[in-house]
Amino acid sequence: MGSFGTNISSTTSFSLTGFPEMEGLQHSLAALLLLLYAISILGNILILVIIKEEQSLHQPMYYFLSLLSVNDLGVSFSTLPTVLAALCFHAPEIAFDACLTQMFFIHFFSWTESGILLAMSFDRYVAICNPLRYSSVLTDIRVAHMGISIIIRSFCMVFPLPFLLKRLPFCKANVLTHSYCLHPDLIRLPCGDTTINSMYGLFIVISAFGVDSVLILLSYVLILHSILAIASQEERLKTLNTCVSHICAVLIFYVPMVSVSMVHRFGKHAPEYMHKFMSLVYLFVPPMLNPIIYSIKTKEIRKRLYKMFLKPNL
Repeated sequence: MGSFGTNISSTTSFSLTGFPEMEGLQHSLAALLLLLYAISILGNILILVIIKEEQSLHQPMYYFLSLLSVNDLGVSFSTLPTVLAALCFHAPEIAFDACLTQMFFIHFFSWTESGILLAMSFDRYVAICNPLRYSSVLTDIRVAHMGISIIIRSFCMVFPLPFLLKRLPFCKANVLTHSYCLHPDLIRLPCGDTTINSMYGLFIVISAFGVDSVLILLSYVLILHSILAIASQEERLKTLNTCVSHICAVLIFYVPMVSVSMVHRFGKHAPEYMHKFMSLVYLFVPPMLNPIIYSIKTKEIRKRLYKMFLKPNL
């Protein structure tokens, strides 16, 4: 019975799980996830290279896109080691401190992405509603300050999570649901009172994701109001088209994120594979689709890709 109330400091490792219910398809699943990683990493690196090399893309909108690509790379590299270890090398054990570190970075990059999407919506608002003031409002130094503020906010919100977990005694089997460490998964394991952890987690979700999503929605209400005031239908469509990439990025981030949150809080009786699938969508889909969406919808990026991959072969 002495181990029943073991303090967190004596807990040396966690066991990560993949998809045991898909045992016969483990190799196919691993290959699919590796493909998603490859698309995400290569796509976001390409976006960064193109923006760096193309002088016409040295504008606030593309600075924010660069920050989004760096953040998406961070998401991919945060989960890659344990996903590879659990699914490809059948090594599901992860040290406790390493698990807390991975959890910190996964949630840090998630909060940062929300802040970047909010900054990008502000960029679109200024460009459409106050185009004459765009260059004076979104100066390079102001864009840099916005980026630093987003990073500091995310760090301050996520920083307490590992310490709040480390103070708790763990007495249940240290088996996690996913192939990576997430806060909602970790707080199921302690035998102590996790009320503070749950309340703080809910507080930062509401204060970050909730506030950011409301402000993004408000910015698009104002944007639509300005677009509808344009007399020419052709000009309306042209102006709205400049927002399509960002709208897609917002949807592919917030829809899976809200779904994961709902499944964790209200879908306790849902099959375990549903929790795993929703978390995979949340962590894998946005980093993979963001560079694809912006490559398709941004003319300057399309042109640069054409020069890089097609023109030399002609």
